[in-house]
Amino acid sequence: MAPPPAGTVTARFVEWLGRERGLTFDDYDALQRWSVTDLDGFWSAIAAFYAVPFHEPPRAVLEDPVMPGAVWFPGATLNYAEAAVEAATTGTALLAYSQTREPQEWSREELRDAVARARAGLQRLGVRRGDRVVAYAPNIPETVIAHLAAASLGAVWASCAPEFGARSVVDRFAQIEPTVLLAVGGYVFGDKPIDRTDEVAALRAALPTLRHVVAIPYGPGDVPDALPWSELVGTPAEPAYDPVPFDHPLVVLFSSGTTGPPKAIVHGHGGITVEHLKNHGLAWDVQPGDRMLWFSTTAWMMWNALVSGLMHGAALILVDGNPLHPDLGWQWRLAADARATHFGASPGFLMACRGAGIHPARDQDLTPLRQVCVAGSPLPPEGYRWVAAEFGPEVLLLVGSGGTDVCTGILQGGPWQEVVEGEISGRELAVDTAAFDEEGREVVGERGELVIRSPMPSMPLFFWGDDAAGTRLRATYYDVYPGVWRHGDWVRFAPSGSVVVSGRSDATLNRGGVRLGTAEFYAVVEEMPEVADSLVVHLEDTDELVLFVVPAPGHDIDEARVRAELRSALSPRHVPDRIHAIAAVPRTRTGKKLEVPAKRILLGADPDRVASRDSLVDPTALEAFVGLAR
Repeated sequence: MAPPPAGTVTARFVEWLGRERGLTFDDYDALQRWSVTDLDGFWSAIAAFYAVPFHEPPRAVLEDPVMPGAVWFPGATLNYAEAAVEAATTGTALLAYSQTREPQEWSREELRDAVARARAGLQRLGVRRGDRVVAYAPNIPETVIAHLAAASLGAVWASCAPEFGARSVVDRFAQIEPTVLLAVGGYVFGDKPIDRTDEVAALRAALPTLRHVVAIPYGPGDVPDALPWSELVGTPAEPAYDPVPFDHPLVVLFSSGTTGPPKAIVHGHGGITVEHLKNHGLAWDVQPGDRMLWFSTTAWMMWNALVSGLMHGAALILVDGNPLHPDLGWQWRLAADARATHFGASPGFLMACRGAGIHPARDQDLTPLRQVCVAGSPLPPEGYRWVAAEFGPEVLLLVGSGGTDVCTGILQGGPWQEVVEGEISGRELAVDTAAFDEEGREVVGERGELVIRSPMPSMPLFFWGDDAAGTRLRATYYDVYPGVWRHGDWVRFAPSGSVVVSGRSDATLNRGGVRLGTAEFYAVVEEMPEVADSLVVHLEDTDELVLFVVPAPGHDIDEARVRAELRSALSPRHVPDRIHAIAAVPRTRTGKKLEVPAKRILLGADPDRVASRDSLVDPTALEAFVGLAR
């Protein structure tokens, strides 16, 4: 087999393993097998290869491999912010593009100084280790700086995007009882100014533990009776980072809240540091001087992953606004202007570009680009072909699937793996994945539940507010297969190791005893030019399969054609009993379809109990299902 491509982080890591550990690997699969069978060896190698800035060294790598509750790097102290801010001393740190204000560029020196000033400002507000600092703010430099400043103190960070309504933010922030809120008074979305002063006032009224509010100057609307950002960072200070234990809380990430109250998932300094060093380096091939663009709001784990690019000496390209304004080419033009090496996108965005006849590499100078990364939902085969045709073999298409729960990739491609059209290339390093049947047996070549059989450093420390026994966490991940993490995705591993994700297992359609993945439906239906979007649910009581479609502009839905396409491409079992045209598919702001909440509404559940409307892209998108339920 060929060695890893020259010049990649993977090539350097494999060379290092041979030189320092006497280990050799003929191919990626061999490296992956070692990474899950020798957890001590692999993770100690990551820590050494990247020179993780421990203040106190660990007395072991993995002291207790039980799940849940594995103890990683016991005795070690470190600080995530130090690893991020001090990874490079010169060069560009942040490039910020926005529809609210002019572009900004921050050097590494300026970032270091700003984090030190913000840290000192938070200290003056009384912020101490373990306090919660939250932000109602977009993907802008101030949010990154505040996050790193809070982390430097050992405070715990959480953020929500300002397009979220007050209720959905309170559902999240109230759980963790924050002491400081950073907020913007508004923003511009495309060419539309959005005032959020009422929402900020509602947050202040609903969060009684707040001691201070910091106003970030951004967009229309003012935040009254608040400390100006300029005052928070107004006093010079020397950089400092409090060493904290490896498992000290760093951030709280929230689940989408589409099947119940959002879960407050706590991730630690050490777990996120070593996991994002591994993931970003060995899968994404992020290197010093690279520039990463991945459109994300501050409510999605991809924002946290983007910030971790700083640990690799890369610059972050921050984008805020309407990602489709003034047209689908806007993000590609930003990538050209910022000289992006990595471009992250959703499958929906790439498919929309394909459908609109966008030619990014032809129309812009994207010569620095090395990777197009895709996550969030399955990418249809046509998307693979479009990327290959537009960018050629010099740009790697990396398709992955991960989760907020582990804040990283679980199944993923990389520089040493083959791109498999319509599939994910394989297993992520150090993630011991498999597909299990209902009895807990591994299956290959057929669908099963995606599981993780060995602990990962970035698995949640706990859920905020859970009991001492971790009852809610155990019920979420370990209720089906004791001691084995059940992720909630329905997958099929090929004998070669490539994998297809068929959708959420809690939304899987069980028709006549045969399980059908929702992603299969969407790949067929949404390729039809008359369909802009779709959602499918199965009503077990009546064994009805119901397909909802959003007609493309200027088109009507030919139900007979839809049924015929599904029958020929998939099977007769995939043919829906009913097809309904709707105005919009309900989606979270991270793009996930609300299959389970839609089903529950159709079965008579109160829509306000199954989903927070102001956390949706279109708050009215549930109305069609409410009407049908009646």
